Amino acid sequence: MTFLRRQSRREVVYDLLLWMALSACVAGMGPDPVLDPAAFATETLPRIALAAVAVLVGRRWPLLALVLLLPLGPWRFSDGFATVDLSWLLPRRNVKIVPLVATSPFIMWYAYLTGRRTAGPWPAAAFALIVAVGVGAVLVAGGDLALWVSMVTGLAGTYLVPYLLGLLRRLLLQHRRQARLSAEAQARLRERARIARDMHDSLGHDLALIAVRAAGLELAPGLDPAQARAAGELREAAADATDRLRQIIGLLREDADAAPLSPVDEDVTELVRRARDSGMSIALDLSDGPVPGLARAVVQEGLTNAAKHAPGAPVRVTIGPRRVVVRNGPPRARPTARPGGLGLAGLRERVRLADGTLTAGPADGGFELAVELPAAGEEGPDQA
Repeated sequence: MTFLRRQSRREVVYDLLLWMALSACVAGMGPDPVLDPAAFATETLPRIALAAVAVLVGRRWPLLALVLLLPLGPWRFSDGFATVDLSWLLPRRNVKIVPLVATSPFIMWYAYLTGRRTAGPWPAAAFALIVAVGVGAVLVAGGDLALWVSMVTGLAGTYLVPYLLGLLRRLLLQHRRQARLSAEAQARLRERARIARDMHDSLGHDLALIAVRAAGLELAPGLDPAQARAAGELREAAADATDRLRQIIGLLREDADAAPLSPVDEDVTELVRRARDSGMSIALDLSDGPVPGLARAVVQEGLTNAAKHAPGAPVRVTIGPRRVVVRNGPPRARPTARPGGLGLAGLRERVRLADGTLTAGPADGGFELAVELPAAGEEGPDQA
């Protein structure tokens, strides 16, 4: 019986008041307890007990409460929401539309809750039972055509319309919940993509420079075999860490998420200086004009790829107002990483969003990464 327990005192008070109001309406529909106590005991008291059961189970199963309240439904066709003149269609002039009884508001409430909380085939089966009861009530009353009109409008107004309102409310809440979950999922994907970009731009570049330093130390003269072996192990460990980082980035990265156009705040000259300090041979040709906004991202990707795939190769960086080129010569040592990273794919997306073009491929035994960007106010080739 734990399913009948209320979660708070407020729910207990609410249901108690609901039952008292429903019982008062039931008593008002039946015989007078003073003038006819026997009829009150045999007719009204069982209905009050039935109302108590309906309220007891209605919080969790409103459809069951709706079925239990069937004997208290709008089956008296003498009173209605409106009276219309249908003499042009029916023998009777005054026809009751949407017949009402004292318990109709309670039945409408449970019909609304059924639409809000109950899914599946059970509502259809319950409504079939309700229709059968309505048909029986009309046949018992004589089967007059006016009674059929009253019964149909009563079923629609007391049961169907509140149920449809509850169903609409449930669908709207589900749609709102799905929209909220979708927005939260998109936010998580964007955050994962941001983390992946930050990891690639910072950790990936730094690991590549560590591998370059270790490779240079491994080939340095004057080291004994143990020290050279330790430097080689450090180079291999940095290469393995770079591969694991690439796998993590692959899990975090969301291809549908647009890459940002704003690079990390660092000057291109400072980036080249850090790479030189790690042992890379870099020639920087920087024009006097404005530096493109994507210059740092292009240079960082080019230097990272050169450090990983062409250790010891000289690198030339050329930066103009509309063109950025990073070109390295043939590798002089074994590459520290395997091909297939995501850096070029992310950079290509950044360049595309800036209406530029990116070309990358072998050049004179080495590799060249070149980016062309449109001038300010000029359309890129994709928009021309």
